Amino acid sequence: MLKKTSEIFTSLSRRCTPLVAFVCLCLPVSIALSKQSDVQMHAPLSLEGTWVTEQDGSTMLDPQSSGLIADENVWWTISDASAHSSQIKRLQQIDKSSKEVVKKLGPYILSQRVANSCFADYLIDEPDFEGMVFHPFKYDAWILVTEDATRGKAMSQECQEQFKHTGSTDYPTLIVEVVYREEQLMVTGVRALQFAEADQVGNFPNDGIEGLALGKDHKLYMALEKDAQAQPRIFYVDLRPDSFNTTEFISSKDANLKVPTFSEGNHPINGMDIYFPNADSDGFLLAAARNDNELWIIDIARKRPTVVVPLTFYAPSFNDSCPAMHMMDNASLEGVAVDGQTLVLINDPWRQNYMKNAVCEGDKTLYERMSPLIFTTPINKAWFGLN
Repeated sequence: MLKKTSEIFTSLSRRCTPLVAFVCLCLPVSIALSKQSDVQMHAPLSLEGTWVTEQDGSTMLDPQSSGLIADENVWWTISDASAHSSQIKRLQQIDKSSKEVVKKLGPYILSQRVANSCFADYLIDEPDFEGMVFHPFKYDAWILVTEDATRGKAMSQECQEQFKHTGSTDYPTLIVEVVYREEQLMVTGVRALQFAEADQVGNFPNDGIEGLALGKDHKLYMALEKDAQAQPRIFYVDLRPDSFNTTEFISSKDANLKVPTFSEGNHPINGMDIYFPNADSDGFLLAAARNDNELWIIDIARKRPTVVVPLTFYAPSFNDSCPAMHMMDNASLEGVAVDGQTLVLINDPWRQNYMKNAVCEGDKTLYERMSPLIFTTPINKAWFGLN
């Protein structure tokens, strides 16, 4: 059976000299891609990770990190609903130098308006957050997105009737406003996403919106794992200062970007951020394709084909009996952050596959704790067609 693109490039790059590696880049690309004219393959990239640690020196316990953003001082991350209970409904700050969790905000509480909304039970129980951005209109505030609500309590009949026309899942995807005031993290707003029926998003509760990125003109870009045709998609909503003054539906629109399409398999986008090569640029979405171990560079202006960068991940050992660094079988990226001219990635350990990384007995504890790693790499101007 033929291998997918990332496997081909990874295996070739490991055994090619620089000259041969150059020749390798000229070989045909993935047969799974059905629109190769919209895709430009780039040289593979190897990334060495650093374990995220707690202040006591232990690796971070099962945060299921599903979003990542950067400010001038720290990286911020959010956990999904499958994380350890100590991590849920919190924002974590990670020191850029030490990769240590220096502070956790929360768990959050609900404002009175949100507590009276149709979504209170879900948000206060085990919300499945899958992406985050800084709030464009408020200081010390964030916008989060939820995904799978099938494990939560059912909404009342009245609420189900009000929000039944989602255009996607029975329980709507939510974008959530969170603010930090007087040492308290609070959910102050929530909106249910509505997709157009013509967009054929499909009803996939655990394959929904997984990445957020804030573009120009306050456009909030949202990465959908798969639609009714099992294709990844990019949508957006237009944010305004008063967007969270109601709990009614907010309409999403198809961004019509050049996202790779596939003839078979699942190829979700699981994390995303935006990069502006210059002030005039509309921006490029840097998206993590988890299943494919790839980074996709998507031009918002639709002038350039999507660039696909195959990725290989390496993890360090904490045990002297193990090799200093080992190649990971499964990384499962879910957080992408642009930090100046550096790309920062964090993984969300995939429970059924994470132990495959423990090739040395001394490393088992790291993977049993479902501890994440941070990967960093300089942003390459060639990804955007620049020298």
